[in-house]
Order: sequence, then structure tokens, then C-alpha cells
Amino acid sequence: MLASRGDHITKLAFLAVIAVGVASISSCSRPGADSLTPDGAPLSAAPTRLPSFEDDVIAQMMVSADAAGPQWAPAGSATLGPGTQLTTQGVGQCTANYVFIDNAANVYLGQSAHCAMTAEVMSMNGCRWGNSRSLGTLVSLERGGAPVLDGATPAVGRLVYSSWLSMQQAGETDRNVCAYNDFALVKIAPGQVAGVNPSVPFWGGPVGITSSGVGAGDRVYTYGETNARTDSTGLSPHRNEGKADDSAQGGWTHSLAAVSRSTSGDSGGAALDPNGRALGTLSTLGLAAPIVNTIGDLGHELDYARAHSGIPGLRLVLGTESFRPTP
Repeated sequence: MLASRGDHITKLAFLAVIAVGVASISSCSRPGADSLTPDGAPLSAAPTRLPSFEDDVIAQMMVSADAAGPQWAPAGSATLGPGTQLTTQGVGQCTANYVFIDNAANVYLGQSAHCAMTAEVMSMNGCRWGNSRSLGTLVSLERGGAPVLDGATPAVGRLVYSSWLSMQQAGETDRNVCAYNDFALVKIAPGQVAGVNPSVPFWGGPVGITSSGVGAGDRVYTYGETNARTDSTGLSPHRNEGKADDSAQGGWTHSLAAVSRSTSGDSGGAALDPNGRALGTLSTLGLAAPIVNTIGDLGHELDYARAHSGIPGLRLVLGTESFRPTP
């Protein structure tokens, strides 16, 4: 059963009380979840950006909307896409980040792996603590931030990839991968693809995938959708300020100084760089001042998924709408 609006508000109030001294929590709305903190050293003040992937590798991981195959719904009337609320087996409610496609024209929505966790965890280390629901688990898909879905029957997808499950199966030992690879895919039924648009709401894009990290002071644009808000449309877009990447983390994660606080349920949402390219996916959000949110690097997460998901030709679909960094 989906958690009620009252449950979410109660949870938010409780988290606000314990926020002092807590660096971050999982931004997935999961009743009863403890504070979640990513493993790894704190970010350094290194001013340089980190190299990520060569341009030819990035090109293989994305496809334009026109070349992808499906006939996408108009952005203004689409019922599914980035910003869709994803509720995994009626418990973990998060935000879809981007649209993906494979060689067989199957369409997927991305979310965070921790959105499908089955129990409270000690950290965001998916190799050690990543208790996840199994592949094939049903995921409800709803757009618009409705508190109780207003009696509407949401679309339904299935969890088909979890970085946590894949890392455990592969025996992954890389510290950065284990700590920051927080990515999952939900397959959309063929009959629902006609309602999909790959554009990020409000901002537009993505126009590509970031091939390097962010620098201190860079603008980063995020979008999160949650039924914990009473005015989801007005509060869902966020403009953030990037913090310098830490070379010790190998480009796997980025840190954002948030102008306005994200909230429970924003987890998994899209993050765009100053040029409208897909930078990453929201993994944890800050409660204590200063507000610092962390995101997983999409290039690294998608590259890992392409190698371990068993989905041939998995690629990011670029948006049909141009990027608009509106204040």
C-alpha cells in the first residue's frame, strides 16, 4: 500500500528534528528508513575538474530522440518520463531521472538503486549493505505529484537492473564503485511507450552526457518529484552550485551546494550540467546546514550498467526539448 501524504509529512518533520549533525540521508521516500551516508572521504577543495570518458565512448552511450525509434509523446502532454514518481512495491517512492532505450527498442526509466531497498541500511555502500528487491519487482509509475494518486490507476513497470545487485553478483571491490554506484532501471510496458517523452521537465534536455565533472561554482540543474510536497510543480526544479570534485573518488560522485532543499522522494532525479548535459542522478540529500546534496555520475553508472545489466545497446535518450536554464 502506498504511504499517505500524512505519513510523508510526519517523516519529514521527524527528519528535520534529527538533522543537526547529520551530513546526508537517502532522498528516497521510504517510511522508517534511517539516515544514509555515502562511504568515502569528504570532498577536497581541489579546483580542477576530473577527466571522465573520451568523446567516442560518450557517443556510444546516448542517442538522439529522433534516432531512438519510438514516436515520443509531446513533452507537454507526456504521462511518463523524467520526473515520473516511481514507487517500488508500494514502499520506496523516488523520482525518475532519464529515459533509456536498447537495441530492441525497449524503453526504460532510470532511478536510484536504493529506491528498491528492502531494509534499513548502515551506509550507501551497495556492495556491503545493498539489500534490494529482486529483479522483476513491480514499480508504480505516476506523474504530477498527486498525494494519493487521486484514485487514478498508475502505469506499472518492472525493475530490470540494480547496480547494487549487479555489484554483489560480480563481487565488486572497488571502494568508489561500491559507495557511489546507485542506479537502477525500470522497464516500461510496450503499450505505455506512446506516453513517454525523454525531456527533463522545466529545464529541457538532456542534450548529451557530461564527459567531465563539475567545478566549484558551476550551476547544476536538478528536478525531483515527490508527493510530500503540496505544490510539486513549483518546488520540483532546483538550481544548485557545484562543489569541486575530489580526485580520490575517481569521478564517480559529485557534490552540490543546494540553493533550496530537496526533500524525501527526490532521490534518483536528474541533474544537468551548465550546458544541459546529463551529469548524474541524485543519491543523497543534505538536511543539516550547509545543504549539500550528492549525485552519482551518470557516465560511470551507465557504463557499468552497459557492462553488467545484460541489456544490449543500452543508451540514454536525449530530450526533445532544448535546454532552458531559466532562473
